[in-house]
Amino acid sequence: MTAFNPLTAILTQNKLEENPGDDAMDDEQKVYQKWVKADEMARCNILASMSNVLQYQHQSMESAYDILENLKEMFGDQNRGAKQTAMKALLNTKMVEVHRLGIMF
Repeated sequence: MTAFNPLTAILTQNKLEENPGDDAMDDEQKVYQKWVKADEMARCNILASMSNVLQYQHQSMESAYDILENLKEMFGDQNRGAKQTAMKALLNTKMVEVHRLGIMF
């Protein structure tokens, strides 16, 4: 989904691989807590921008990354089809205009 590419890239690059354990240093705990807070903010913003039906479907997902991946699965192919339809309409419009003006190549 094109609209989510920058956010997806950020979340993918900063994906948390594992939680810090009890023996983790304070710095690691702070970084983890900062990530949790940022992820929760991103998750809330994504959910707030959705329709009620999509919110209900995604509210139980644990991270913003999970939501975006699911949205890509749900709507990724529609974007490609919409682009093809728009391009076809544009080309047809141009061909009609060229024919109407009598332009020869």
